[in-house]
Order: sequence, then C-alpha cells, then structure tokens
Amino acid sequence: MRTSKTLGIHFWVNKQKEIDGEVLLYARITVDKKRVNISLKRKVPLDHWDFKQRKMTGNSAKSKEINDYLEVTKSEIYSTYQILRSDNKPITAANIKNEFLQEGEESKTILELLRYHSLKIENTLAIGSIRNFKVTEGYIVRFLKKKKLTDISLSNLNYEFLCDFENFLNGYYPKGHPKAMSHNTVTKHIQRLRKMVTLAYNLEWIKEDPFRRWKSKFDKVDREFLSDNELSKLATHHFKIDRLDRVRDLFVFSSYTGISFVDIKNLTKKNVWIGDDEGNKWISTFRQKTNNKIKIPLLFRAEQILNKNDVHPVTEISDTLLPTITNEKANLYLKEIAKEVGIEKNLTFHMARHTFATTVALSNGMPIETVSKILGHTKITTTQIYARVMDHKIKSDMDAVQKRLNEKARQLEEEKELMHLREKIIAAEKKNYSHMTKGELLEKLNNVLNK
Repeated sequence: MRTSKTLGIHFWVNKQKEIDGEVLLYARITVDKKRVNISLKRKVPLDHWDFKQRKMTGNSAKSKEINDYLEVTKSEIYSTYQILRSDNKPITAANIKNEFLQEGEESKTILELLRYHSLKIENTLAIGSIRNFKVTEGYIVRFLKKKKLTDISLSNLNYEFLCDFENFLNGYYPKGHPKAMSHNTVTKHIQRLRKMVTLAYNLEWIKEDPFRRWKSKFDKVDREFLSDNELSKLATHHFKIDRLDRVRDLFVFSSYTGISFVDIKNLTKKNVWIGDDEGNKWISTFRQKTNNKIKIPLLFRAEQILNKNDVHPVTEISDTLLPTITNEKANLYLKEIAKEVGIEKNLTFHMARHTFATTVALSNGMPIETVSKILGHTKITTTQIYARVMDHKIKSDMDAVQKRLNEKARQLEEEKELMHLREKIIAAEKKNYSHMTKGELLEKLNNVLNK
C-alpha cells in the first residue's frame, strides 16, 4: 500500500460565505483522489489569507496564532491516519474525518461524572449509601492529587488507572485508623467507582468500559455474633455507669428484634401497636437503608427494655422510643461493656443483628424466610450471610441421627434373633417327626389344618 502519497491535507476558505470581511476555515483531506472537508469552526480575515500558501499572511499575533493552529491540526490529522494504519483499519478520507472528529470532541472528565452521579442518586438512594459514595469520591480526588492532577478526561480511564487506584487504596491509612484498609474495603470502593463508570458508559461519555477485563472478589469473612450464654450475661449484667447501661439496652433490644442502629434511632411510640394475637406488642417501621416495611412482634426481653425506658428523661425530650446516642459513641462504649462483662469479642453494634439472626432466630428453629422478612432484606441471599449453625444445634442434629441409627440397629438385631429362633424351632421339629411313617405324618398334618 502507498503511504504518504495517498494522503493530502490542505486548508482553504470559502469566499462565497464571507461575512463582514471574515470567512470560515476548512481542512480538506484527500485519499486516493477522494476528498472530504472538515469545518474547523474558526473565522479568518479574507484579506489576510494567502490562497497559494494556504495560510495567513503577516506577522501579527492573530496570524501567528492561526498558522500555529493549522500546523497542529495538520499534525493531528496525520496522527489519526497513522493510527488507522497501525490498527489495520480501512484508510479512507471519510474514516480519517470520523476518527479525527471523535478525538476532537470535548471529553467529559471524572469530576464531571462524580457531580452528575451525585445528583442522580440524591433522591434515589438511602442516606447511608449516599454517604458511602461520598467517601469513595473523596478517595478518587486524593488519588488524583497524588498523581498531581486536578482532573482527568474519562477517555484516559483505562486498566492501568484502575490498577494504580487499587494500589493507592491498599497503601492508604484513613485518618484515625491504626492500619490500612482491608481487602474488602478496597474492593467496595472500586465497586462504587465501577458503578459510576458504568453510568458514564451508558450515557455514551466513554467508548469502552475500562472495567471489562477487571475482576475482583471479596474475601469470605465470618461475621461474629454473641452466643446464647454471652447474650444472657450481657442482658442481665448490672452496670453502675448510666451511659453503659443505656448502650447495653440498645444492643440487647437490637439483638431481640433485628432492628439496625439507625432504625432504632428513628423509632417513636407511634411505631408500637397492639396486635390481634392476645394483645402482644408489635413494632412497625420502614428500614432506612432499603425503605422496606418491617413488622416485628416483640419478644419478652425487648418489651422489658421498652418498659424500662418508657419514662427516661432522654426519651421524653427527644420523643424517641429509646434513649439513643451517636453510632460512633455506641461502638466506643461497647468496647467498655465487653470488657466489663467478660466478652472476648470485638463488640460492635451491627453484631446485634448477627446475633438476632443466628442465636435468637435461626438456632431456635425460625425459618430463614421469616428471618429475612424481619431483617427487612430485599433478597434471601443476603440473609444467608447471617445464617450460622450453633454448636448445640449440631449436637442436637447429631443426637437425632444417632437415635435413628440406634432404632435401625435394634430392629436389625430383633430380626436376626427372630430368624435364629425360627431356625431352632425347625431343627427341633425335624427331630420330632423324623421317626414317623407317611401315614402318621399325613394324620398330623390334617390335625394342624383342622385346628
């Protein structure tokens, strides 16, 4: 294939469309005698245009600016031509024009994407989810600063960018944290970035999805929960410090209802109602995270905590069902509580929901579908994460298996013993009848049949 001789790049102006002494500037691309024109969307003074040299005349700043622009444009068109050649794509004037115009379009930036995404989720996601996206956005901005960038075009998002961002997160120490992020935390931030990039792809802000070859996997983590014994110790312990007593009540209430911290904070007396089931108390509310409605009959321990805090000064002022504090302080005080009670686990408030699902509900025979409904999960697969098999449940199930095996063994032994007795009887009978004649045997048989 011929190379440079097949490509012609020239600039020209359209004298027929002169307005106030100015004309539009065009680039003409010619390949194998076929040509196309590209409007450069710039105007030049007609009396300063050199039709022979195809550029501006004079040494004015305006002329130098236009001539420099023409050189840059010519270089970009030639680069486009070379890219098509290296990619083994058809070399035509139209293809060069199309590729050049696409590259020349104003590309959206990652900060524009973050702003657009924030507006999109403002009224569609829960407050907690919006806050999580804000945290991820903050890390993206920090990453750009580390690379000494204020912004980056979405067209420059590629696999290398994702690898660099992952490495940045793996080595980043969040303020107030003693160690770097865990693998699952890093994966979650990249997952949120992926959702935003997918939005850009669907909006056709980018041609290709940089995540198309990206694979990430969460490490399996065993979610801790309190055993029946630990929960009982916590619920019955007497605390001398009021703040610890209050947080313990919140934790135990969550452990016997499955209601999350943020949803407990939103509960008022209007959320409590008396059911038709012999006048038992129920709680009815909406989960802030998913907006799913949940209705929960109160177990004795949960109702006991409500009665205890019914006239608490904090609840009377705040009009809430229970005296609450911030989630950060609650988790801080839970460390003191665990130490005082003697629980050697990293006690966090979310562990209360795990405890409800595992210790209170599933291990006492509640179907997982019911647990899922109480927890307000949209998918039962989410509930299966909480599912645990307790030690005493394993023992109970194995005892039941052993009981069935023992019964089968007993039946088998009885059958063997019966068979042995039959064989003994037959052998004994043979001896009794061995000396009889044929006539005597027939007579004996008739007597048995008659009986």
